Amino acid sequence: MSRPASNFSEQALPSLLEGSAKANRATLKPPSYLADHRQRLRTRFREGGAQAMPDYELLELVLFRAIPRRDVKPLARALMDQFGDFNRVIAADTARLRDVTGIGDAVITELKVIEAAAQRMARARILQQHVVSNWNALLDYCHIYMAHRETEQFRVLYLDRKNVLIADEVQGRGTVDHVPVYPREVAKRALELNASALILVHNHPSGDPSPSQADISMTEQIKTACDALGLVLHDHLIIGRGRELSFRSQGYL
Repeated sequence: MSRPASNFSEQALPSLLEGSAKANRATLKPPSYLADHRQRLRTRFREGGAQAMPDYELLELVLFRAIPRRDVKPLARALMDQFGDFNRVIAADTARLRDVTGIGDAVITELKVIEAAAQRMARARILQQHVVSNWNALLDYCHIYMAHRETEQFRVLYLDRKNVLIADEVQGRGTVDHVPVYPREVAKRALELNASALILVHNHPSGDPSPSQADISMTEQIKTACDALGLVLHDHLIIGRGRELSFRSQGYL
């Protein structure tokens, strides 16, 4: 049987394939101006650290890995406009991140890896440590986990008789200005863990850590339950944006 006619010789095929491969590699490379911009940012970060960069440029560095061949500056700006600062972008809820045009799984994964790394490092500084004498590390930990949340969260840190952290548990999640808390459940859980003391922590998404009357009343109820069971309530911390309020230091405990 005769072979069908062809418009090119077999000898020409390797050359065509090689040319196609080169074209594909070219399309994978970002334009030279983008490559230069990315290199400048990376150099500034290496030489000056995060302090040398505004939030949106630090965010660009994170986005480079997720989007290797596109200008990410507009996306970094859009995220900053939506959430306000670098920390709030990293801590943003996944569903809200998806609402920003241009955000997909790759970007969300990169952001959440950064968030998880920050949380794990902060947690390592207080685990199996004397929490009361390591107070600044505890405050850092609480801020990393809670300061940038858009809804209220109530956590209880359970301590042993040496004030070493043995458990950090979320007891309730709520709305932008309210979270349900059940004092009996807090005290019951302390007994289950064989805890000797505890610290209450919750956040105010408004950024103002001033306690409401409901916060004060709830703390008094938990304090009463702790006293009845021989537990020590060291403090109740309200985490705001960039600052916190201690019930003990303010005279509420």
